[in-house]
Amino acid sequence: MKYDIKDISLAKKGALRIEWANEYMKVLGLVRKHFRREKPLKGLKLALCLHVTTETANLAITLKDAGAEVYIAASNPLSTQDDVAASLVKDFGIPTFAIKGEDNKTYYKHINAVLDPKPNITMDDGADLVSIIHKTRRNLVKEILGGTEETTTGVIRLRSMEKKGLLLYLTIVTARANLQ
Repeated sequence: MKYDIKDISLAKKGALRIEWANEYMKVLGLVRKHFRREKPLKGLKLALCLHVTTETANLAITLKDAGAEVYIAASNPLSTQDDVAASLVKDFGIPTFAIKGEDNKTYYKHINAVLDPKPNITMDDGADLVSIIHKTRRNLVKEILGGTEETTTGVIRLRSMEKKGLLLYLTIVTARANLQ
C-alpha cells in the first residue's frame, strides 16, 4: 500500500483519538454498522481531499466498511493530525497522503496520489480534486460517477465552472452558499 505520512509510529495515539471521536459520532456509528452488513459501495474507489482529523477518519473508515477502496489526501495541511494519518494507514489500511504543514508541491503530489487509482467518486473540500481532474487529469472523468463538495469556496469554484459549461461530472454540494 502506498502512503505518505509524517511518522507511522504515531498510529497508536491516533487510534485512541479516532476511537474517542467515534464515541461522539453516534449516527455515523449506526450508518457504519449498516454499511458493514450491506456493503453498498463495494467495488467503488473513492478519492477524498478532506481535513485529516479524527472526525474525517471515522468517515473514511465508514466508507471503507461500506466496501469502498478509500484514498485520502489532506485538504488543508495545517489541520492535518499526523497521528490520525498514521492510524488510518497502519490500523485501517487506508492509503493516506497527509503531512501537517506540507508544502505546496507535496500537497499537489498528494492530490494526484489519491487520483492515481482512478476513483469513481470524489469527496472534496475546496474543489481541488475537481479542479485537478478538469485541468490535468481529464482522462479520469469517464470513470467518475460523481462527487461531493462541502465548502463555500468549493461551491463558488464549481458554480463558476458550471456557468462556463466546463463542469464534466455531477457534484453534490453539502455546503450552503448564498450565491446569486
